[in-house]
Amino acid sequence: MQTTYRVPFEDAESEFTEKRSRFISHLWRVETEAEARRHIEETKKTYYDARHNCWCYLIQEGGVVRYSDDGEPQGTAGQPMLNVFQRQEITNVCCVVTRYFGGILLGAGGLTRAYSKGAKDVLEAAGVCRMSQWTLWDVPCTYPLFERMKLEIQSCGGVVRDTEYGADILLRAAFPAGGAERFAPRLTELSAGALEMLPDGEEFLPGPREAL
Repeated sequence: MQTTYRVPFEDAESEFTEKRSRFISHLWRVETEAEARRHIEETKKTYYDARHNCWCYLIQEGGVVRYSDDGEPQGTAGQPMLNVFQRQEITNVCCVVTRYFGGILLGAGGLTRAYSKGAKDVLEAAGVCRMSQWTLWDVPCTYPLFERMKLEIQSCGGVVRDTEYGADILLRAAFPAGGAERFAPRLTELSAGALEMLPDGEEFLPGPREAL
């Protein structure tokens, strides 16, 4: 498995009109083919009266790639949509572009441009981020140090995923590569050596939003 790959930052939708045809795009970040199929079927039910619900999806695990022109001329919808994500090296993505026909034929070139635009617009709305291996840590903390500790974790690129309150506080933190190594000496310094963080495994997690 790749150590890092790009995925949509969040789910999104977008819409535009081309020669009276209405194109509505939806995009989701997905982990499995079953999840992608569910989104496609739900969209078809929602837009049951549309002429076409064209779709594509790419799944990291197993390298799954699927697409459909859903009645449009072959090669004018699903494949151009797919190309948008492949060019940007985006995976774990499902996209459906719904078309309400406006009475004016767009031609093969026009359709290809329209479905490409639908995929591109919705990807820009969703944004992208990078999935990578993060290390998980239990970080003990006293109440007086609580706010400072959260800031220090953030400054090292980490996130606090959970907080447990008791006699003291336990922060469950995740750090991208190199983040925990930068944070550990700060913890030692702030607590005068009294506190030590404990490893709690690893997990593939999304990073911050990036520009396309």
